[in-house]
Amino acid sequence: MDYIIKKADISTLRTGCLVVPVFSNTHSGNKLADEASRELVKKLLKKGDLKTSQSGHTLLSYDTGTLKAERVLLLACGDEKEFNSSTYSTAVAAAVKLLDESNTIDATFILPELTDADNAYDLVRSLVNSAENSLYRFDECKSESKPNKRPLKKITLLLTDGKLKSRFEKAVAHGRAIANGQTRAKDLANLPGNICTPTYLAEQAQDIKRGIRKMKVSVLEEKDMHKLGMGALLSVSRGSRQPAKLIVMEYRGASAKSKPVVLVGKGLTFDAGGISIKPAAKMDEMKYDMCGGASVLGAMQACAELDLPINVVGIVPSSENLPDGDANKPGDIVTSMSGQTIEVLNTDAEGRLILCDALTYCDRYNPDVVIDIATLTGACIVALGSHASGLMSNNDALADDLTEAGQQSNDRVWRLPIWDDYQQQLDSNFADMANIGGPAAGTITAACFLSRFTKKYKWAHLDIAGSAWVSGGKEKGATGRPVSLLVQYLLKRAKQV
Repeated sequence: MDYIIKKADISTLRTGCLVVPVFSNTHSGNKLADEASRELVKKLLKKGDLKTSQSGHTLLSYDTGTLKAERVLLLACGDEKEFNSSTYSTAVAAAVKLLDESNTIDATFILPELTDADNAYDLVRSLVNSAENSLYRFDECKSESKPNKRPLKKITLLLTDGKLKSRFEKAVAHGRAIANGQTRAKDLANLPGNICTPTYLAEQAQDIKRGIRKMKVSVLEEKDMHKLGMGALLSVSRGSRQPAKLIVMEYRGASAKSKPVVLVGKGLTFDAGGISIKPAAKMDEMKYDMCGGASVLGAMQACAELDLPINVVGIVPSSENLPDGDANKPGDIVTSMSGQTIEVLNTDAEGRLILCDALTYCDRYNPDVVIDIATLTGACIVALGSHASGLMSNNDALADDLTEAGQQSNDRVWRLPIWDDYQQQLDSNFADMANIGGPAAGTITAACFLSRFTKKYKWAHLDIAGSAWVSGGKEKGATGRPVSLLVQYLLKRAKQV
């Protein structure tokens, strides 16, 4: 999609469609738009076909009154007092989808009155990101794709205040980079396990690095991990014919003295549960167990695209978890890279086994903070549903920063405790710890397990089991979360927002 920032007279503007935001009190929140289209808006609203209080409801009209636009699309944005970038994102998604399906090649969006530069940035970035995501399609594995013959190709953002042009430009760049990172994450996650293997993930990391001088990618093979003592990670891959990979992406945008942010993403390209095999129903969705790793690749891509002045390391431990004669058995005891021993009481609690060795590996980068992202527990879906990702951390400031980034990017998190009271649930009679803590507080005890490998640095854990993909039905597919949250956090650290 091309995005054009333009200052023009609305009454004489020629465009395929003029998109006019309308609030529940029947005005656009933009004085120039009101002056140019008030009579037309009133006329169309009299018909009662637009639910102005319902953000995202639309009314497309070929009656454009005195305007030169070919079409006018009234876009309901709800109550003006409650309007924000989140509600605008919902509205834009509906508008762009309709425009794309109605053979509109170009459209011009009138934004609500922008009170300050920050508000302008938020709305424009939200528009770009929402537009890109609403047009996402995954048809890579279909024998015949059916692309729209006249798709929406250009969106013009009408600039009514020339002083805001630089903020518009920055918002477009950021929104597009985030959307590109989300697309990468969604494409990887939506691929089936027979294509998106640990080796394929490693190849994708190399593809992201191509042409970027500030990025280095290295891939540790099983023999390398064996030398490092990664017994927990390697125990998971024993049941698969696909070799495990530890993918390391190093982006150096700042001084070598600047401590990096390290992102660690769970990369289980397929999880059948191992010997503790999962139920057959919806097991196909276990291709999404690598969404944490996919989000790291997406965030690293966005970081490089924006040329951020920051150091970031992305680490993706990747494997499959399948039943086999050599697979982990319930009761097996493995030794992690940290030297701590783990009794494997449930082989389906494998994500924490590959993550714990990756978290120990982080030590060598002397990180400022470490954030791991994983589709780790079904318990998180029970607790939070699909609206928020679970957040647990050993550092309040880091947790607050991630919570704020989630609010600003409309990719929200909710913090859960990891009090010492929960640690005893991981007690084992035969090893330093068990890999599960029983049915109670499963999301928390999983984080407590990981916390035992993160004592040397500030750390946060994002459980995205509920937010990473939509389950079942026509809407089934990856969401690309939490790429938006991660990039917002990196942008803030790099002082770009």
